[in-house]
Amino acid sequence: MDFLRAVFGSIGDGTWGWALIPFLVVLGLFFTIASGFVQFRFFGRMFQVLFPGTQPSGEGHVSSREALFVSVGGRVGGGNIAGVAVAITLGGPGAVFWMWAIALVGMATSLIECTLAQLYKRTDENGTYRGGPAQYILHGLGREYKWLAIIYAVSLIAAFALGFNAFQGNTVAGAVQESFGLDRIWTGSALAIVTGFVVYGGIKRIAHVADVVVPVMAIGYIGMALLIIVLNITEIPAVITMIVKNAFGLEEAVGGGMGAAVAQGLRRGLFSNEAGLGSAPNVAAVAHVRHPISQGIVQSFSVFIDTIIICSCTAFVILLGDVYVAGASGIDGVVLTQKSMVSHVGEWSQYFLAIAIMLFAFSSIIYNYYLGENALTVFTENPISRHVLRTLIVGLVFLGSSAPGATSVFFFSDPMMGVLAMVNLLAVIMLFPVAMRVLNDYRGQLKEGKEHPVFEPEKFSDLDIDASAWKQD
Repeated sequence: MDFLRAVFGSIGDGTWGWALIPFLVVLGLFFTIASGFVQFRFFGRMFQVLFPGTQPSGEGHVSSREALFVSVGGRVGGGNIAGVAVAITLGGPGAVFWMWAIALVGMATSLIECTLAQLYKRTDENGTYRGGPAQYILHGLGREYKWLAIIYAVSLIAAFALGFNAFQGNTVAGAVQESFGLDRIWTGSALAIVTGFVVYGGIKRIAHVADVVVPVMAIGYIGMALLIIVLNITEIPAVITMIVKNAFGLEEAVGGGMGAAVAQGLRRGLFSNEAGLGSAPNVAAVAHVRHPISQGIVQSFSVFIDTIIICSCTAFVILLGDVYVAGASGIDGVVLTQKSMVSHVGEWSQYFLAIAIMLFAFSSIIYNYYLGENALTVFTENPISRHVLRTLIVGLVFLGSSAPGATSVFFFSDPMMGVLAMVNLLAVIMLFPVAMRVLNDYRGQLKEGKEHPVFEPEKFSDLDIDASAWKQD
């Protein structure tokens, strides 16, 4: 076991330790500039997905909005509640500014990777779609790169479907035990049963559940934060000033000053919004849309929701309270967020936060399952393999929930996420010229006066595209 820990520790050091974060930042800036600041030019169009009538009906398919909520449900989780608190504790208030910065840059990365996922998606036996980095490696780069797709798929299953699902179960059980005193085994049993019901329904049931759960949890959490902001409205200018000054080293809240703020803000921001990590494209590919760029824009919006909106809610809850003391240690993570919320509105809010964590974690579990199912198709389409994966995940959710120390064996999750991110980014770099062709096609149709551009596969006959996936209503 110690040997395995050392091996995976070395993998983590070689990805997250020194290479991956600068790689993500530089590529995000490159994609932003090379695409003509696409995330800002199309910002207004991002909100169209929230309104009926702007997307094709796609009877029997997963809608663009449902795909958005599945990916938001996966992105929004512990990183938005505990991760932001850790970033502020270790990096000072300035870390929040750099979380915002990396999100704005990451919106371009997410748009490009999710556009490629849409472009190379395939119609499956149920009439829905499958796609993601494994598919755009196989069909974009070619079959000779199947080994790269296999590395990606193995890493995705290990990190998200197995490791992170056990952690999510552990998070839910811990929060419920802390707030309500309910034994972990009961929470684990209930969570495993509900998880089994949802994942055995496939992507359509997952999408329908996310379409209900995600708006409830997001609106509820944002509403609580807005209440706290309104109660402390006169303090907002001072908090924003403090964030900016700490971000640029004009004030030092923790040891390391600006360097700590940048490091923590970038790291926690990337962990939270997942832009460039290659996870969200798996869900982006299932949406029924008129043009690949349409869903790229929508998935860019999910990065905005995750970091600019929800992470900011947590940051303001903490910084507007009197629990957080710059440079002090002892309270961090979800406890800092919880105690800060209690200091604003009372003891009842700790139960609200526990319920929010439950919803956040549950939406992440069903999202993580689908990532694993999609990765499994790289190896086999045999239905039995899906049943094995579903059973394994339900069991891991129960194990992670009921045994507090059980998740310590999943030390491979972060290193594997680093590997899949590196594989995904290499593929996206190689396919970036293709993504730009698709983007220019979308822009060209807008210039012609088309409000909703339509993708025509015959214009891209030199690419390995499944034309059946682009039949319009």
